[in-house]
Amino acid sequence: MNLPPKVTDRAFARLSEIGAGAQGKALRVAVEGGGCSGFQYDIKLDEPADDDLVLEASGERVVIDEISLPFLANATIDFTEELIGARFTIENPNASSSCGCGTSFSM
Repeated sequence: MNLPPKVTDRAFARLSEIGAGAQGKALRVAVEGGGCSGFQYDIKLDEPADDDLVLEASGERVVIDEISLPFLANATIDFTEELIGARFTIENPNASSSCGCGTSFSM
């Protein structure tokens, strides 16, 4: 059974810190063809569309278009801070492999 993606509290907290919801924006997570492994994530602040899946907490939203949704079933969207930088990350159980940068994967 495919479940919708989950968003961690840490990811919603980061969206709140940058004021995404206050600007009327949401974090859009999409899957596109390309990258070194076949598919790549496109993560950006954007306005929600009518047919998006909206995941919401504390006034912040993460949106996923219906074409990307099957690729992100059961995935976890998080925010991490490391020595090399801070970024939104996706732990995707559907990916059979991924590249070192974490933005490209294959299925």
